[in-house]
Amino acid sequence: MEKFNDLEFYVEKYGQKLIDFLPNLITAILILVIGLWIIKFINRMVKKFFNKKEYDVTLENFAASLISWGLKILLFVLVVTQLGVESASLVAIIGAAGLAIGLALQGSLANFAGGVLILIIKPFKVGDFISAQGVDGTVKEISIFNTKLTTFGNQLAIVPNGKLSNDNIINYTELGVRREALTFGISYDDNIKEAKDILLKLVNEQETVLQLEDKIPMVVVSELADSSVNLSLRYWAKNEDFWNLRWLVLEEGKARLEAAGITIPFPQRDVHFFNESEENKSN
Repeated sequence: MEKFNDLEFYVEKYGQKLIDFLPNLITAILILVIGLWIIKFINRMVKKFFNKKEYDVTLENFAASLISWGLKILLFVLVVTQLGVESASLVAIIGAAGLAIGLALQGSLANFAGGVLILIIKPFKVGDFISAQGVDGTVKEISIFNTKLTTFGNQLAIVPNGKLSNDNIINYTELGVRREALTFGISYDDNIKEAKDILLKLVNEQETVLQLEDKIPMVVVSELADSSVNLSLRYWAKNEDFWNLRWLVLEEGKARLEAAGITIPFPQRDVHFFNESEENKSN
């Protein structure tokens, strides 16, 4: 009988507290549901705004992610406050948690800061072909913490923004044109002038090779190597024409040199074998 009375006491005591807390709980759930819907709506409006104004895609993705995270944090504060946590206590908790999280996630904070620097300095943008951190690829997306690249083999490479903002980056797209320097080796017995004329004629025949005052195709002797005289064929092309032109010039250049009787040598080594037993007999 005494246990039953104790149970009845606890039910009355905590049941009443639950009933008193229930309105706050229901309100907090409503705030959470409505808040998430509002955040989705705002995110759609932000994307429409950027699309209408035709802003940089880099800025669009970064700003959209930043706004989304900021609104979610604000919603969390509102929900927790509605559940009865005092604002002063919440600020203290967030401050302590922020310090602990900051120490634990130094790398993530560095990546966030790196993302901000990339957005401000703009060493590259979405669509640029870059080389960084040992990866070559086209920039697909720049988010808060990392940058996604699509490699030449159609692989997705994810590079932290912190490392990108503090290391060397080669942007192949920014200037719009690129210079190539292809090496063709010819024999020491071949006519250098004839080989140079053949290669120069080849590139001058290509419509995609730029013919500008400061970007004229040329052929120079770049090295007197061990087994060949190396000729460097240099020309300029637009980014969109660069690779197709390179492959064509390599193949056609070899074919034309060989057709003219010019030898393209390759390293050779003479190996001599000795019969050890016969050598010992002779001694």
